[in-house]
Amino acid sequence: MNRLTGHDGQPALAILGPPATRLLHELDHTFTTWAHHAGAQPLTPPPLYPVTDLEKFDVYTNFPHLAWTAAPLDLTGAPHKPHDGRFTPDALADARYGLPHATCYGAYLYYEGTTVPDDALVTLVNRCFRNEDHYDGLRRLASFQMREIVAIGTHEHTQAVLHHFTERILAFAAHLGLDLGKAPAGDPFFQNDGARALLQKLNPVKHEFHYGDLAIASVNTHRNFFGERCGITLTTGEHAYTSCTAFGLERWIAVLTDRFDGDLDHATEAVRDAATAGAGAAGPS
Repeated sequence: MNRLTGHDGQPALAILGPPATRLLHELDHTFTTWAHHAGAQPLTPPPLYPVTDLEKFDVYTNFPHLAWTAAPLDLTGAPHKPHDGRFTPDALADARYGLPHATCYGAYLYYEGTTVPDDALVTLVNRCFRNEDHYDGLRRLASFQMREIVAIGTHEHTQAVLHHFTERILAFAAHLGLDLGKAPAGDPFFQNDGARALLQKLNPVKHEFHYGDLAIASVNTHRNFFGERCGITLTTGEHAYTSCTAFGLERWIAVLTDRFDGDLDHATEAVRDAATAGAGAAGPS
């Protein structure tokens, strides 16, 4: 794996070689197949969004430390060239686009202003970007791929989907010999001083699946936050509830590299076998 140097001199990006790429494709195929067997429809999101779209989700209030933005070069003055590996602020025009730190935003924006059935389910994968305070190989990158399975509909539907994929993740990991722990996490989906934030403390909205100290998947419930912000409604007129199941693909490669002593071809075969063993699992009810 060829790692590129990040802004702080640490390896922040990775170019995956053929064995790691094959493993990533096998993992993503497995998680996508789970989604399709559960009835999920595929979506293809863009790699960046207007800042106005991300702002409506409080991205720049709750996650300013993670945010990356994209700006074109300002061509009104003299030609600009990078100096010391960077463009200075005076060389840039307004940053009107933001790079997402999670994949699921594309699902809510796709359904914005629409009425959905009680049991909508979609799956999508995207490049995610996080301005972390440090990087650590494939365990923590500035840019990585995240596959998500997003439920939109009634509260009961969103919770049934999370329960179903929790079972699938644990069974799949056990077949691979990965002893995963499940623990609540505190991602601030909601503003810290709001009623939803208080409810989050009483009933955590995010649970992560850890291999050692590394989270490689999560299940997240957002109540009707995204339904309200995007005007997504049910046929009853109520704002839709949402939840998502997320897989950090490079992080799975990192833990499988450890589990199979660096033999990524063996890891790919093991993923294929584990997926076949669980192929008959029924969808969420």
